[in-house]
Amino acid sequence: MLRNIPKMYSRNEVRELIDSQGFAGKYDFLYLPMDFKQGTNLGYAFVNLSLTTDAHEFVLHFAGFKGWLMSNEEVCEVSWSNQQQGLDQHIERYRNSPVMHEIVPEEWKPLILAAGQVVPFPAPTKKIKSPRIRCGAAGARETGRSTPTA
Repeated sequence: MLRNIPKMYSRNEVRELIDSQGFAGKYDFLYLPMDFKQGTNLGYAFVNLSLTTDAHEFVLHFAGFKGWLMSNEEVCEVSWSNQQQGLDQHIERYRNSPVMHEIVPEEWKPLILAAGQVVPFPAPTKKIKSPRIRCGAAGARETGRSTPTA
């Protein structure tokens, strides 16, 4: 898990950064969770490295990283995810998730890669619910929006 990613980064910019730092083709999953209301990322990303040795190199490289593609003061932190480890677990976690709903922009969805190339995400095993978007101070919820932005 990468933390303190600048909020203005897109999934593709995180991918470009990881690739430019020598990890192209070494990871098979990338997900940059987004704030659907604000249209910005939540400041962290899940990255699954294909090999344990690459994962250790990745942690060493990005811990304390400040070389963002855009000017920013954020210092990257890296940690092991407590929830999911491995591509199969990531796929199972997200394949039926509201983030995979058709109204969510493709750029906001998890990405699977094979040898550095994007591959289709496996089909859901059940009907995907529309994402719920929190709004207002009381945390009221809206559903069934035509787009995931407010």
